Amino acid sequence: MAFITVGKENSADIQLYYEDRGSGKPVLLVHGWPLNGGAWERQSAMLLEAGFRVITYDRRGFGRSSAPEAGYDYNTFAGDTAKVIETLGLRDVALVGFSMGGGEVARYMGKYNGKGVAKCAFVSSIAPALRKDGNNPDGVDPSVFEGIKQGIEHDRFEFLNAFFTNFYNKDQTKISDAALQASFNVGAGSSYGAMLKCVDAWLEDFRPDVKTITVPTLVIHGDSDRIVPAEASGKRIPQFVKHAHVHIIKNAPHGCTWTHATEVNKALLEFVR
Repeated sequence: MAFITVGKENSADIQLYYEDRGSGKPVLLVHGWPLNGGAWERQSAMLLEAGFRVITYDRRGFGRSSAPEAGYDYNTFAGDTAKVIETLGLRDVALVGFSMGGGEVARYMGKYNGKGVAKCAFVSSIAPALRKDGNNPDGVDPSVFEGIKQGIEHDRFEFLNAFFTNFYNKDQTKISDAALQASFNVGAGSSYGAMLKCVDAWLEDFRPDVKTITVPTLVIHGDSDRIVPAEASGKRIPQFVKHAHVHIIKNAPHGCTWTHATEVNKALLEFVR
């Protein structure tokens, strides 16, 4: 098992678990909430077979990474991403973020000037800005996020049960009960504090960050995403990244990396090549 130390809390190191496999051009995959780096398994297998070096890591508070009390904000998350890139000496990397992970991609590109990144991709991403307000009328009403927090506080396991049903659009897709259970198990194994505190981070405005992106950019989003609607997120990125290519997957849910892996993989492989 491999870990990168990104800080310290009291007497303990804050460590991120990561996997670094294969050779060739590097692709760094940043997972969504409340999963871990293993959520990319169908994309990792495809990229490895295609001859790429594939790096995944577990966000702090999730998977096998440390779960400190603090640090669940995007400046810290982007700093963790930067530490992974720096520690592993990644150059000309394709930086890919799913859902919440799209925030890390956006903030890294803005705060660190995209150092070492040759291409970036947003899959079912929360960027450019998810929170609806006077300056962002196309976003999602803040009451939705408060409802999520209340669900976690009341009974996070029951909340996750319903959440993953909509994450994969269980009523419309062919995802198995076993696969759904596997995602539930990963989410249930995450830190309660991390699960809860990350919700506030989703309100971040990434528009200033994505405006700084000058490298080739891919957006993949399902048109049936119930968690992060494409109209409020992915479809808007070309407003800020003029050269971004948007690939909309018909009838795909938020968790399209699993349910529509073939189409996601085809678009991603063509892009990173």
